[in-house]
Amino acid sequence: MNMKRSVRRLGVGVLGVLMLSVSVLSLSTPASAQIGIGIGISVRIAPPALPVYAQPICPGPGYLWTPGYWAWNEDGGYYWVPGTWVVAPVGMLWTPGYWGFAGGFYGWHAGYWGPHVGFYGGINYGFGYGGVGFFGGEWRGGAFFYNRAVMNVNVTNIRNVYSRTVVVNNTHVAFNGPGGVEARPTAEEERYAHEPHTEALAAQREHEHAASQNRALFASENHGRPAIAATARPGEFSGRNVTRASGGERNFNEREASRNGGNERAARSENREPRNNEARNNEARSNETRSSEARSHQGRNEARNNEAGNREHAASRENAKPSHQEKQTQKKAQKQAKKEQNRNEREQRR
Repeated sequence: MNMKRSVRRLGVGVLGVLMLSVSVLSLSTPASAQIGIGIGISVRIAPPALPVYAQPICPGPGYLWTPGYWAWNEDGGYYWVPGTWVVAPVGMLWTPGYWGFAGGFYGWHAGYWGPHVGFYGGINYGFGYGGVGFFGGEWRGGAFFYNRAVMNVNVTNIRNVYSRTVVVNNTHVAFNGPGGVEARPTAEEERYAHEPHTEALAAQREHEHAASQNRALFASENHGRPAIAATARPGEFSGRNVTRASGGERNFNEREASRNGGNERAARSENREPRNNEARNNEARSNETRSSEARSHQGRNEARNNEAGNREHAASRENAKPSHQEKQTQKKAQKQAKKEQNRNEREQRR
């Protein structure tokens, strides 16, 4: 009798565990499944190639770039989660999530925050995430310093900047494994994988959820070229700080770090930041002012030299009556000095 009760209790316990597991799996939405560290969901369809887009300007100090990626929705398929700037936990860096192909399925490995950037499938997300590591900036104490070679920052409101050339790779494949980027984690990246990690921030989760509600972001609608490819802040899907995917050649305003079968080539910044017309005009006026000042200074020197010469000439003949020719020479020198002075004054007034 006691044995029957034990078996019955065991059966109920096992059934409860199974039901709980099924409930957790059924309630795990694509958005929430991708937040946890490890493989979130698996599908049989490969994600589209990564779109090409420009990076919006950094909103301010302390923001870190989180690259865009393709997420999965059971009803609509792949949809684009725009790249965006987020306020980062101090001292932490973002390791992007990635799709990995194995056993006939494409599995999503969620991104996370940690003290170092770990393995993200060798995917070239751009803007410092070239496939291995991160070259867009670094923490120095409690402040983040941005590498202007790959990050779009305005030095008027962000002072912590430096410039360091990295390498570029134009591969846009969005998954790791056969048929995609066949990269493996380095020993260093494997060590980083065992460090303490933090899941995506609430702002990131809300950003992804908002993207899943926008039909224009689904690959079935935009054919791999979303109109909202990147935003300045999470959930900001309209306005002047939104950039769209572009076609043709890569037009990132950056140099990117990457790994391409061990071969690297020096980066070339494809789009140099255009100089402002007003800045050029100010510089031209400044150059003109300096030139005018130089001419004025030269004229004053010539006038002083002439005056000194006249005084010396007069002193040398102090006891002698000047001749008519000497008087004419003195008048000419005085007129020349006056003319130089007037010309200098006109140039200064300009």
